[in-house]
Amino acid sequence: MEGQNILFENRYGDFQPDRLRDLAADLVRSKPTVIWTHSLPGAQAAKQATSTIPIVVGVAGQLVDLGVVASLARPGGNITGLEHRDEEIMGKRLELLKETAPRIFRVAVLVDPTNAQHAGFPANIEAEARSLKVQLRRVGASGPEAFEQAFADMLQGRADAVMIPESAMFSRNRRRIFELATSKRLPTAAGGQQFAEDGSLLAYGANIRDACRRSAVFVEKILKGSKPVDLPVERPAKFEFVINLKTAKQIGLTIPPNVLARADKVIK
Repeated sequence: MEGQNILFENRYGDFQPDRLRDLAADLVRSKPTVIWTHSLPGAQAAKQATSTIPIVVGVAGQLVDLGVVASLARPGGNITGLEHRDEEIMGKRLELLKETAPRIFRVAVLVDPTNAQHAGFPANIEAEARSLKVQLRRVGASGPEAFEQAFADMLQGRADAVMIPESAMFSRNRRRIFELATSKRLPTAAGGQQFAEDGSLLAYGANIRDACRRSAVFVEKILKGSKPVDLPVERPAKFEFVINLKTAKQIGLTIPPNVLARADKVIK
């Protein structure tokens, strides 16, 4: 109960990763019992700031690959939480996009060149693209000021659709991304439900809200005496397929009935 048996100290980087190191150091100076964060840059900053205070990651990508934890089963050190590997489900997202809009043959993959998690996109789904007879093209945008040029490049390359991998910057600016895509009549496929709610034609990904709620269990266990080293890193178990019919209407696309029937949620 906040104010009685727990106190929250919040620091917010406002989607500016370069601020996170100072914010993490500030939190460490306040000597908290546990630090909770919700991004890969946040986890990295917290790890740099302390090797003793327990850290719980709400959900972030590539925690193992980038050395934030040693492994899922044995995270080591003072960090645990949930890892979400968006790259592992992008192939399924492409498959759903093709089923939703069967006439697409050229798909642009919007990436942030400054995001280490995007380094392998779209090479990671080339096999799936070949089997679906889809050509992929990587288009970069490192900030919202680059979105319009990115979409101009997509049209110049005759893209039929756009895939948007997960990132904090894309999430923050998702409405602008989908406004541009809709104005160009380009079907879009993105991550979790919140992307479809804000205009993506479809979304397929982990339920991030559910994962963050799950991370609270890690915090509770640590407050009751458990150590992060003894709490294996988990991965989200719940994935959702959401279709936005309002967006489909705006871009003049009719969703096949069999695809609609498979959706977990349809936005009308």
